[in-house]
Amino acid sequence: MKLLDFLFYLFLFVVCIQVGLYIFFFGKFAFQKSKKGFSSNIPISVIICAKNEAKNLKKFLASIISQVYPNFEIILINDASTDKTLKVMESFASKHDTIKIVNVKNIEAFWGNKKYALTLGIKAAKYDYLLFTDADCKPVSEHWISEMSSHFNDTKTIVLGYGAYKKVKKSLLNKLIRFETLMTAIHYFSFAKIGLPYMGVGRNLAYKKSEFFNANGFINHMNIRSGDDDLFVNQIANINNTSICFSQESFTKSIPETRFKDWFNQKRRHVSTANYYKLKHKILLGSLYTSQLFFWVLATILLIATFKWHIVLTLFLLRLIIQYTIVGFSTKKFGEKDILLFLPFLEIFLIITQLTIFINNLISKPNHWK
Repeated sequence: MKLLDFLFYLFLFVVCIQVGLYIFFFGKFAFQKSKKGFSSNIPISVIICAKNEAKNLKKFLASIISQVYPNFEIILINDASTDKTLKVMESFASKHDTIKIVNVKNIEAFWGNKKYALTLGIKAAKYDYLLFTDADCKPVSEHWISEMSSHFNDTKTIVLGYGAYKKVKKSLLNKLIRFETLMTAIHYFSFAKIGLPYMGVGRNLAYKKSEFFNANGFINHMNIRSGDDDLFVNQIANINNTSICFSQESFTKSIPETRFKDWFNQKRRHVSTANYYKLKHKILLGSLYTSQLFFWVLATILLIATFKWHIVLTLFLLRLIIQYTIVGFSTKKFGEKDILLFLPFLEIFLIITQLTIFINNLISKPNHWK
């Protein structure tokens, strides 16, 4: 078999994988309507772990305090900060009796380990239901707690939410960051929808305290500095105990990185945790990324060589149309419609970036929690 024949049939196979993933996996979520939650007004503890976040706490903590919800507390964890984080926390706590401070000091066994700090915060929480976000996050509405907590019931003990990033006009990096965040959300919401939940984001995640203690906390991956959100969800989530919340009032919004180097290093830390996912999840995610990479590489080679170009072009456009449709419906859900216009360019850029991250992580280990 000639090389171009082999590449052509490989391209056919890759297109089938891509179309199948978009229609049967991502399509189920894209066309799903947001549903009302199951319960309301359950007591809940909002947990924020902060390390050197004095400025962000001053800016965003008020949006947590002002939530319209009848029964909640705020657990502020000062993770051995060296700035004025603790003073800022104490200033807020003096004015609001719903705030409880957990001041964590480094100890030799868990030096600089965010999971250790979070464990102390979770133990300090007085309520059974926990809602997590970061110090640099702001709920987009005053009903964030209400929306997220309403998806708990007798069986659903984990709620996956969406953590968006603030839009920055005329910034290519911002569009790339938001596109990567969008696609990651489409993936983990879609897999959860079909009964294969594999991750969540600490910017907007909720679970019952019993899930934490039944799993012995983070003990299975305490030595891995990152992964307090996605690795933990990967460990405990299943088809029965996981719910998704994507009403627009349930979102949080964070300040994105403004330098490519900073964002690249951040993604290196996140990608490194995927090595510890369950095998079935690694196979699915690996198939998704590999098929994306091969789709663009093979399409480019075959079209340049004009080998059966009419068939190749038809399949290329078919995949793009399906992708635009599925991603388009998802962007409406997440309020990211402006990204859709740049979809092919951002996808290629992200594929190259992810490949570079993978190679870099093979060469050296990324740094973790501040």
